[in-house]
Amino acid sequence: MDAQVPGVQEPLLMAFGVEASHINPMGLMAVGSRRESEIAAAAYVAETGQDWVAALHIADSAFTEAAGYLEPKANHTPLFLGIKDWLFHLSGAGLKLGILSADTSENIQNFLETHQLNDAIAAYHGVDGEISKPDPRLYAAICHKLDVFPIHTLMVGDSTADMVMAKAGGCAGCIGVTWGWQTNVRIDRADCSIAQPTELQLL
Repeated sequence: MDAQVPGVQEPLLMAFGVEASHINPMGLMAVGSRRESEIAAAAYVAETGQDWVAALHIADSAFTEAAGYLEPKANHTPLFLGIKDWLFHLSGAGLKLGILSADTSENIQNFLETHQLNDAIAAYHGVDGEISKPDPRLYAAICHKLDVFPIHTLMVGDSTADMVMAKAGGCAGCIGVTWGWQTNVRIDRADCSIAQPTELQLL
Protein backbone atom coordinates (compact mmCIF):
# COMPACT_ATOMS: atom_id res chain seq x y z
CA MET A 1 0.00 0.00 0.00
CA ASP A 2 2.85 2.36 0.80
CA ALA A 3 4.22 1.79 -2.70
CA GLN A 4 0.93 3.04 -4.15
CA VAL A 5 0.26 5.73 -1.56
CA PRO A 6 3.59 6.87 -0.09
CA GLY A 7 3.48 7.81 3.57
CA VAL A 8 0.69 5.53 4.81
CA GLN A 9 2.93 2.83 6.29
CA GLU A 10 3.65 4.38 9.69
CA PRO A 11 0.10 5.52 10.50
CA LEU A 12 -1.25 2.16 9.31
CA LEU A 13 1.11 0.26 11.61
CA MET A 14 -0.06 2.41 14.50
CA ALA A 15 -3.72 1.88 13.59
CA PHE A 16 -3.21 -1.87 13.38
CA GLY A 17 -1.49 -1.93 16.78
CA VAL A 18 1.90 -3.04 15.43
CA GLU A 19 4.45 -1.74 17.90
CA ALA A 20 8.26 -1.91 17.95
CA SER A 21 8.64 -5.50 19.14
CA HIS A 22 5.11 -6.87 19.40
CA ILE A 23 1.46 -6.55 18.48
CA ASN A 24 -0.85 -4.69 20.84
CA PRO A 25 -3.20 -7.41 22.15
CA MET A 26 -6.07 -4.93 22.20
CA GLY A 27 -5.21 -3.41 18.81
CA LEU A 28 -7.00 -3.81 15.50
CA MET A 29 -4.73 -6.55 14.13
CA ALA A 30 -5.23 -8.66 17.26
CA VAL A 31 -9.00 -8.37 17.65
CA GLY A 32 -10.40 -6.97 14.41
CA SER A 33 -11.63 -8.80 11.33
CA ARG A 34 -10.03 -8.57 7.91
CA ARG A 35 -12.92 -6.40 6.72
CA GLU A 36 -12.43 -3.97 9.60
CA SER A 37 -8.71 -3.81 8.86
CA GLU A 38 -9.41 -3.12 5.19
CA ILE A 39 -11.77 -0.27 6.07
CA ALA A 40 -9.23 1.21 8.49
CA ALA A 41 -6.53 1.00 5.82
CA ALA A 42 -8.81 2.57 3.23
CA ALA A 43 -9.52 5.46 5.60
CA TYR A 44 -5.82 6.30 5.76
CA VAL A 45 -5.57 6.10 1.98
CA ALA A 46 -8.61 8.37 1.62
CA GLU A 47 -6.94 10.89 3.91
CA THR A 48 -4.29 11.40 1.20
CA GLY A 49 -6.94 12.67 -1.21
CA GLN A 50 -8.05 9.41 -2.88
CA ASP A 51 -11.78 9.02 -3.37
CA TRP A 52 -13.43 6.39 -1.17
CA VAL A 53 -14.07 3.80 -3.88
CA ALA A 54 -10.44 4.02 -5.03
CA ALA A 55 -9.24 3.81 -1.41
CA LEU A 56 -11.27 0.66 -0.79
CA HIS A 57 -9.91 -0.87 -4.00
CA ILE A 58 -6.30 -0.12 -3.02
CA ALA A 59 -6.81 -1.65 0.42
CA ASP A 60 -8.61 -4.74 -0.89
CA SER A 61 -5.96 -5.29 -3.59
CA ALA A 62 -3.15 -5.01 -1.04
CA PHE A 63 -4.76 -7.50 1.34
CA THR A 64 -5.50 -9.92 -1.49
CA GLU A 65 -1.93 -9.68 -2.81
CA ALA A 66 -0.49 -10.29 0.66
CA ALA A 67 -2.74 -13.32 1.18
CA GLY A 68 -1.46 -14.74 -2.09
CA TYR A 69 2.19 -14.92 -1.10
CA LEU A 70 2.09 -15.28 2.68
CA GLU A 71 2.51 -18.73 4.20
CA PRO A 72 -0.79 -20.22 5.47
CA LYS A 73 -1.58 -18.53 8.77
CA ALA A 74 -1.91 -21.74 10.76
CA ASN A 75 1.69 -22.64 9.95
CA HIS A 76 3.03 -19.67 11.87
CA THR A 77 0.40 -19.59 14.63
CA PRO A 78 1.68 -22.09 17.20
CA LEU A 79 -0.32 -23.32 20.15
CA PHE A 80 0.56 -21.94 23.55
CA LEU A 81 2.28 -24.44 25.84
CA GLY A 82 -0.17 -26.82 27.47
CA ILE A 83 -3.24 -25.61 25.57
CA LYS A 84 -3.81 -28.77 23.53
CA ASP A 85 -3.80 -31.07 26.56
CA TRP A 86 -6.05 -28.62 28.40
CA LEU A 87 -8.60 -28.55 25.57
CA PHE A 88 -8.72 -32.33 25.31
CA HIS A 89 -9.05 -32.57 29.10
CA LEU A 90 -12.06 -30.25 29.11
CA SER A 91 -13.61 -31.94 26.09
CA GLY A 92 -13.05 -35.37 27.60
CA ALA A 93 -14.87 -34.24 30.73
CA GLY A 94 -17.98 -33.63 28.64
CA LEU A 95 -17.78 -29.88 28.03
CA LYS A 96 -18.75 -28.55 24.60
CA LEU A 97 -15.92 -26.34 23.38
CA GLY A 98 -16.27 -23.80 20.62
CA ILE A 99 -14.01 -21.26 18.95
CA LEU A 100 -15.35 -17.82 18.11
CA SER A 101 -12.78 -15.72 16.31
CA ALA A 102 -12.53 -12.49 14.35
CA ASP A 103 -10.53 -14.52 11.83
CA THR A 104 -12.22 -16.17 8.85
CA SER A 105 -13.92 -19.54 9.20
CA GLU A 106 -11.49 -20.94 6.63
CA ASN A 107 -8.48 -19.91 8.71
CA ILE A 108 -10.04 -21.37 11.86
CA GLN A 109 -10.65 -24.66 10.08
CA ASN A 110 -7.07 -24.75 8.83
CA PHE A 111 -5.85 -23.98 12.36
CA LEU A 112 -7.84 -26.89 13.82
CA GLU A 113 -6.59 -29.29 11.17
CA THR A 114 -2.96 -28.15 11.41
CA HIS A 115 -2.89 -28.60 15.19
CA GLN A 116 -5.14 -31.70 15.23
CA LEU A 117 -7.82 -30.14 17.42
CA ASN A 118 -10.94 -31.23 15.56
CA ASP A 119 -11.74 -33.92 18.12
CA ALA A 120 -11.65 -31.39 20.97
CA ILE A 121 -13.58 -28.53 19.38
CA ALA A 122 -17.28 -29.17 18.83
CA ALA A 123 -17.94 -26.06 16.71
CA TYR A 124 -16.32 -22.90 15.42
CA HIS A 125 -17.49 -19.60 13.97
CA GLY A 126 -15.50 -16.92 12.20
CA VAL A 127 -16.14 -13.49 10.77
CA ASP A 128 -16.94 -13.90 7.08
CA GLY A 129 -19.28 -10.95 6.57
CA GLU A 130 -20.04 -7.53 7.96
CA ILE A 131 -20.72 -8.57 11.57
CA SER A 132 -17.66 -8.63 13.84
CA LYS A 133 -16.80 -8.54 17.51
CA PRO A 134 -18.23 -7.33 19.84
CA ASP A 135 -21.58 -7.86 18.10
CA PRO A 136 -23.53 -10.32 20.33
CA ARG A 137 -25.05 -11.97 17.25
CA LEU A 138 -21.71 -13.73 16.81
CA TYR A 139 -22.04 -15.17 20.30
CA ALA A 140 -25.57 -16.30 19.52
CA ALA A 141 -24.27 -17.99 16.36
CA ILE A 142 -21.63 -20.09 18.14
CA CYS A 143 -24.10 -21.04 20.88
CA HIS A 144 -26.53 -22.19 18.19
CA LYS A 145 -23.84 -24.33 16.58
CA LEU A 146 -22.99 -25.85 19.97
CA ASP A 147 -26.71 -26.37 20.68
CA VAL A 148 -26.47 -24.64 24.06
CA PHE A 149 -28.20 -21.66 25.66
CA PRO A 150 -25.94 -18.60 26.13
CA ILE A 151 -26.80 -18.52 29.85
CA HIS A 152 -25.19 -21.97 30.14
CA THR A 153 -21.89 -20.87 28.62
CA LEU A 154 -18.63 -19.26 29.69
CA MET A 155 -16.52 -17.03 27.48
CA VAL A 156 -12.79 -17.61 27.80
CA GLY A 157 -11.13 -14.82 25.86
CA ASP A 158 -8.10 -12.56 25.62
CA SER A 159 -9.68 -9.19 24.80
CA THR A 160 -12.22 -6.74 26.14
CA ALA A 161 -14.16 -7.22 22.89
CA ASP A 162 -14.70 -10.88 23.86
CA MET A 163 -16.09 -9.89 27.24
CA VAL A 164 -18.38 -7.15 25.90
CA MET A 165 -19.75 -9.47 23.20
CA ALA A 166 -20.38 -12.43 25.51
CA LYS A 167 -22.05 -10.36 28.22
CA ALA A 168 -24.30 -8.66 25.69
CA GLY A 169 -25.07 -12.14 24.36
CA GLY A 170 -26.24 -13.37 27.75
CA CYS A 171 -23.37 -15.62 28.84
CA ALA A 172 -23.08 -16.98 32.39
CA GLY A 173 -19.66 -15.41 32.89
CA CYS A 174 -16.41 -14.25 31.33
CA ILE A 175 -12.86 -15.38 32.03
CA GLY A 176 -9.99 -13.27 30.77
CA VAL A 177 -6.74 -15.05 29.86
CA THR A 178 -3.37 -13.31 29.75
CA TRP A 179 -1.02 -16.01 28.52
CA GLY A 180 0.78 -15.24 25.28
CA TRP A 181 0.57 -11.47 25.68
CA GLN A 182 2.36 -9.06 27.97
CA THR A 183 1.84 -9.96 31.61
CA ASN A 184 0.48 -6.50 32.45
CA VAL A 185 -2.51 -6.72 30.09
CA ARG A 186 -5.80 -5.80 31.71
CA ILE A 187 -8.95 -7.27 30.22
CA ASP A 188 -11.85 -5.02 31.14
CA ARG A 189 -15.29 -6.55 31.82
CA ALA A 190 -13.87 -9.98 32.69
CA ASP A 191 -15.37 -11.57 35.81
CA CYS A 192 -11.97 -13.04 36.61
CA SER A 193 -8.56 -13.48 34.96
CA ILE A 194 -6.20 -16.43 34.74
CA ALA A 195 -2.56 -16.48 33.68
CA GLN A 196 -2.25 -20.16 32.74
CA PRO A 197 -4.64 -22.94 31.69
CA THR A 198 -4.26 -24.97 34.89
CA GLU A 199 -5.92 -22.17 36.84
CA LEU A 200 -9.23 -23.16 35.27
CA GLN A 201 -10.36 -26.31 37.02
CA LEU A 202 -13.45 -28.51 36.84
CA LEU A 203 -15.32 -29.11 40.06
